[in-house]
Amino acid sequence: MAIYHFDASVISRSKGRSATAASAYRAAERVVDRRTGEMHDYTRKHGVEHTEILAPAHAPDWARDRSALWNAVEQIERRKDAQVSREVRVALPSELSVEQNRDLVRGFVQEQFVARGMVADIALHAPGREGDQRNHHAHIMLTTREIGPEGFGAKNRDWNAKELLVDWRSSWAEHVNRTLERCSVYERVDHRTLEAQRAEALERASVAEHNGDERVRVAEMTRAVELDRPPLPDVGARGWSMMRRGIATPASDRWQEVREIGLQVREVAREFRTQARDWLERTLDRVQERGAALGLTRAPETAL
Repeated sequence: MAIYHFDASVISRSKGRSATAASAYRAAERVVDRRTGEMHDYTRKHGVEHTEILAPAHAPDWARDRSALWNAVEQIERRKDAQVSREVRVALPSELSVEQNRDLVRGFVQEQFVARGMVADIALHAPGREGDQRNHHAHIMLTTREIGPEGFGAKNRDWNAKELLVDWRSSWAEHVNRTLERCSVYERVDHRTLEAQRAEALERASVAEHNGDERVRVAEMTRAVELDRPPLPDVGARGWSMMRRGIATPASDRWQEVREIGLQVREVAREFRTQARDWLERTLDRVQERGAALGLTRAPETAL
């Protein structure tokens, strides 16, 4: 099933990181950092399905070259603790093809980031050889300075606003759901907390019960059961890197534990739905039989 995941973090020198190294790793390319002389070569890395750079139309041509772009970023930042890039990581629906996910990410990035003046470096990754094979995801590295025809200008502090992050999270869910609908996939995602979604499902179940709509009540109760699980904890960029290399950490162990709980809860929800469907069908069959005995011919709705 389609899973919602969206997190944003900052790539900062204060944590020993660089934009050149991060971009080379995510794109599985070779990038030389002209500031430090370091060569970052990840050309042997597997699992990168697609990469591209999106930039405003007025940006210089070099902004679409990975090495030139991130070397320009590193050279313009003077502080030892400079924030050289923002990174957004999103889960991609495993129900979609690489091309469909590529177009999904393109549309979201163009609307939410490039239109604001950022340059975006995109990398779509396949699931690792070990672990959940539905874990298709994308890394989106973003510049922290606006770019013009002559290059980078001042940093835009408005991009750090918490309200903007909330908008990005909501917009990603909207883009995913529109794409799923267009591709005739039934699944949908929700950017809200599991607690908020479960409260809504219980409220809808209560309304359905009041209206005598057993079909809707059962469906919403099933959804509430499935949502009654803890959210996956944040592992962090370093934690994800270690997990992909098969290195266990307390954070990754906790993530795996919570994920297993989620899988068990989903199994309980499926069993609940199956049993509820059987009960509802038996009940409606009895109603139909009584209706036929009374001379009524219209069959009640049975689909769940």
